[in-house]
Amino acid sequence: MLHAPGSGLPDEQLLSSGVRKRASRRDLRYSFLFMRASGQQLREITSLMDAEAIRPVVDRVFPFESTNEALAYVEKGRAKGKVVVKVR
Repeated sequence: MLHAPGSGLPDEQLLSSGVRKRASRRDLRYSFLFMRASGQQLREITSLMDAEAIRPVVDRVFPFESTNEALAYVEKGRAKGKVVVKVR
């Protein structure tokens, strides 16, 4: 488990603290899963995607030349899925 420097909290807790607080105010529970990709996990995900058992949610696709705009969009925190930077 990684810890955020100086906070004593695991990264997962630090990253989701705002969402957990808002959920708590509404008497909801929120959990956050932080994945560490491995070759085996990526192969399993690929198999699931090939079988159309899962489908990624893509919010927006930006051309490579608009990478700075894509990063600014992600930083706003409004994306409802993956933000893709298309290289080719």
